[in-house]
Amino acid sequence: MKKSIFAILFVSLLSFSFGIVLSTSWVLDSAHSRLGFKVLHMGISDANGAFDKVTCSVTTANDQDFVDATFDLTADASSINTGLSARDNHLKSEDFFAVSQYPSINFKSTTCKKIKGKKYLLTGNLSMHGITKEVTLTATHNGYAKNRAGIDVAGFKITGKFKRSDFSIGKDMPFTIVADEINVEADLEVTKN
Repeated sequence: MKKSIFAILFVSLLSFSFGIVLSTSWVLDSAHSRLGFKVLHMGISDANGAFDKVTCSVTTANDQDFVDATFDLTADASSINTGLSARDNHLKSEDFFAVSQYPSINFKSTTCKKIKGKKYLLTGNLSMHGITKEVTLTATHNGYAKNRAGIDVAGFKITGKFKRSDFSIGKDMPFTIVADEINVEADLEVTKN
């Protein structure tokens, strides 16, 4: 008993004295999350879709907020769902995502900085179609709650934009038909691990 109390005091003293941060990990609650996107079609309306198979882990440096948190998200490219199977199959083909060659889409943050209040700037590397580019997203932390099992959960709305041409997605599709700019809209609920 004395040894365990001493160990706890020692770790606490080290953390305080040397600024050691004990991280917390979070995992995606896929039943309450969605990775969606929209793109302007023919200049007159938005076409919407989502990826149905997504994993995400979040590591926080402290329990107070998400400053310096790391977000690591992976989507199964073949799980793209626009509500029309013929269009989904076309998007999975070599004309767009080429899912047989590039089966996953990944975003891994490099920085997470608080802007103001609940808003954060999330910068990281987006990899898809064999190309990796840096993108910056806005993350709004909607707050904390406890799920039915009494475990802490946190919610986020993440938004941002990128150009499909930067990733050679649909390079033969004119921008007058499908716009170059893709809007990302993710609703993520993560559970403390």
